[in-house]
Amino acid sequence: MMETQPPQPRSETLPTPSREDRRVFVAEDDPVSRRVVAALLQKWGYHVEAAADGAAAWRELQALDAPRLVLLDWMMPGLEGVEICRRIRADATRPYAYIVLITALSQKQNLLTALDAGADDYLVKPFDGAELRARLHVGRRILAAQDELIAAREALRSQAAHDPLTGLWNHGETLKILEQEVARAARSAEPLAVFMVDLDHFKLINDRHGHLAGDAILRDVARRLTAGVRPYDAVGRYGGEEFLIVAPGIDPEGALEIASRVRELVAGRPVDCDRTRIAVTASLGVAVSSPGRPPEPMLLVRAADSALYRAKEGGRNRVELCLPPELLSDAVREPDPAPL
Repeated sequence: MMETQPPQPRSETLPTPSREDRRVFVAEDDPVSRRVVAALLQKWGYHVEAAADGAAAWRELQALDAPRLVLLDWMMPGLEGVEICRRIRADATRPYAYIVLITALSQKQNLLTALDAGADDYLVKPFDGAELRARLHVGRRILAAQDELIAAREALRSQAAHDPLTGLWNHGETLKILEQEVARAARSAEPLAVFMVDLDHFKLINDRHGHLAGDAILRDVARRLTAGVRPYDAVGRYGGEEFLIVAPGIDPEGALEIASRVRELVAGRPVDCDRTRIAVTASLGVAVSSPGRPPEPMLLVRAADSALYRAKEGGRNRVELCLPPELLSDAVREPDPAPL
């Protein structure tokens, strides 16, 4: 009969970490202390990078891929550890580093000075190895928690900026991008193109096939629009079945080429919706500003919308261009609602 093994106690250490969160930077001018600390860290599975003085430490820690667990000796030639700590904290653009200052100074005022400089923790020499190991565990947990918070914040920011159905930029974010590109075009003296894209007879598609099919078409068309433009062009869902494309640094000829490619991609093959294949076409209005003379963002949008209206009136599934003289005129009117 096989003997049953007793349950093993749960480990209190962190799960097996990646190589990245096992990297530790050690700045210590005393070679014996540096070797002792490095040996302990390597025994615990850490990858050690070290510097023998403050100036070298600061150079290494400025690298974009520098370790985020940092042990700094306070008293070092070239640059003291507390000053390195201040410099690290002064750069808010860098990923957060967990910094432990190590020193023989034990007065409370020294502790306050270290914390004021931005240190996360403080160890007094001679320190116990188990205490250092515990501080590093805490540091890794804090860094992991912060990374999770940043990822969650970025996810929320992405959700707030994107259309939930298509994944494209939403209406508000698309207009923000347009404003930025108008300002950039004015500085760089380059033209700026805006495409208004509208699916033809979309209301009839919804009425005949249902809104689930309509949603599937919008998602598929969004992918086709993205495939048809350049990587740095912005594609947004303007509202309903309308999309807005912002294309910087392109002349009318190039804009028409992209618009024609987009139209062909939309109309090129039916969209598969469940067991039904639905033919879809789109009409496009294109507005291109003169180089270095972009108008107000909404005038560009109105100009593209006016061109779109002409495309609808001209038979749909076509592209119409609004040239700069018309675009830059105050006479560009709000078009009547385009036919379906």
